[in-house]
Amino acid sequence: MNLQNDLLLRAARGERVERTPVWTMRQAGRILAEYRAVREQAGSFIKLATTPELAAEVTIQPVDILGVDAAIIFSDILVIPEGMGLPYKMVEQRGPVFPRTVRTAADLESLRIADPEADLGYVLDALKIVKKELNGRVPLIGFAGAPFTIFCYMTEGKGSKTFSVAKKLLYTDPEFSHSLLQKITDSTIAYLKAQAVAGADLLQVFDSWAGILSPEQYREFSLPYIKQICDAIHEVPVTVFAKGAFFARKEIGELSCSVVGLDWNMDIQESRELIPNKTLQGNLDPCALYGNFEQIRAEVKKMVGAFGTQRYIANLGHGVYPDTPPDNVRCFIDAVKEYSQV
Repeated sequence: MNLQNDLLLRAARGERVERTPVWTMRQAGRILAEYRAVREQAGSFIKLATTPELAAEVTIQPVDILGVDAAIIFSDILVIPEGMGLPYKMVEQRGPVFPRTVRTAADLESLRIADPEADLGYVLDALKIVKKELNGRVPLIGFAGAPFTIFCYMTEGKGSKTFSVAKKLLYTDPEFSHSLLQKITDSTIAYLKAQAVAGADLLQVFDSWAGILSPEQYREFSLPYIKQICDAIHEVPVTVFAKGAFFARKEIGELSCSVVGLDWNMDIQESRELIPNKTLQGNLDPCALYGNFEQIRAEVKKMVGAFGTQRYIANLGHGVYPDTPPDNVRCFIDAVKEYSQV
């Protein structure tokens, strides 16, 4: 299917674009009243994420309402542990909670390599519906969590500021840690490949907890597994977004991915020097969207000026915060479109 708007894919491949493509992480979510209505209809976050028709509906909403240059499938990074045999619950005000954790060889033994069709078919079904309904308007992004980030949740059992249980295992039982990371990696590769087959035009790997590791630990327990993923996927371009891993930008830039995502702590000029041959994505502080329209436009102008209009995908430095006014998000998107015209 020919895309009517292929700016994202051209930018990802390093081809010339007439303006910079723009989308935002967490664009399908609580900022939109339309999303909240569907979420209420579903009854719970997990029901919404596992009902293909509803997940497809909220995936497409930001394309219609905000005018973004890509849709990103509505799902969760924690479907991978679920697919491996470790179910989770989404608790209001607390976030994800795993009734069981993985901390011993016996726990590890009880896990399977996720089968995308059998265990995660609802995500693939949602991708197929979105692909059909978008009808080539914009590209569709698929995603997964990076193995280390998934490891954090599976061992800790919930979100954490420090993930000290997860990090303790890296020190006290590196052999177990590598075995679990490998199992997660094998599941993730199969899952991402299946997403590409189901219609994803680009895949993003989110290493949300990269920043809790030292550079040395990151090189041992995260990068090699992200490298395996990048090396295994040839079907579509891959973006690696490692939040907080400013110390690993050069190594991430050497992976066989097409795009490197930056958070707002990563200096743009320095990042261009460290990653000279890749497309960069980012990196406005989501809190900038709490400003008035004039302030938002000034920040966008500064950001686009620093990145330049080529080899660049405009985004926030992390997901849009749920209490951000939708009109402010639209102002951000419109400003990128205006200031990045070639």
